[in-house]
Amino acid sequence: MNIHGTITVVKNREDGNDVEETNILVVDDEKEIADLLEIYLISDGFQVLKAYSAKEGLRILEEKKIDLVLLDVMMPDMDGIAMCRRIRETNNIPIIMVSAKTQDIDKIVGLSTGADDYVAKPFNPLELMARVKSQLRRYRELNPSKPHERQEVISLKHLEINKVTHQVVCYGESIKLTPIEFDILYLLASNPGRVFGTDEISSASGMKNSMRRTTRLWYISAVCAEK
Repeated sequence: MNIHGTITVVKNREDGNDVEETNILVVDDEKEIADLLEIYLISDGFQVLKAYSAKEGLRILEEKKIDLVLLDVMMPDMDGIAMCRRIRETNNIPIIMVSAKTQDIDKIVGLSTGADDYVAKPFNPLELMARVKSQLRRYRELNPSKPHERQEVISLKHLEINKVTHQVVCYGESIKLTPIEFDILYLLASNPGRVFGTDEISSASGMKNSMRRTTRLWYISAVCAEK
């Protein structure tokens, strides 16, 4: 397999400190756009892997540890919407769609498919990098990087949450959740006895107006944890 443009950076130019190795996958069939994104990402201390098709991007995801995907929508063979669906079957890493399709319906479809954010082309480089850092921060808050902090399967009496497959089973029945709902439920289940404010959950999950969804997930965890 040919992986385009793998670059390692060990310093963060903003503060000069060593940074945790972060791999960003850029998937765009337009080489000029992919190269431009690579330049911006490198300047902020990220490692960059590029793919010029969705199929190549999926191969990289299978073989490399990827922390975030910048995904074009309009690509031949397999578009970004289809690739996003494929990623969400097994992976909950942040996905930011970067597309020239700027209609509200395009953004709604992208976010509904499983993308965490949607940025229109042409984009402001500073805004895009801020969105990348925001998504990474949210993801790391919900997925601690230290091995001893990770717990692949959480079992609470009749509730089982599998972090690897993103499956939730309550009383033997599978419960379908969106990626954000899964993140919130995992956060709650990983911190038994801790009280979270709605603002804190919204900040950690990157989701606004989370009260109704959080209440539903709290109910699921409470009912399934009963004796």
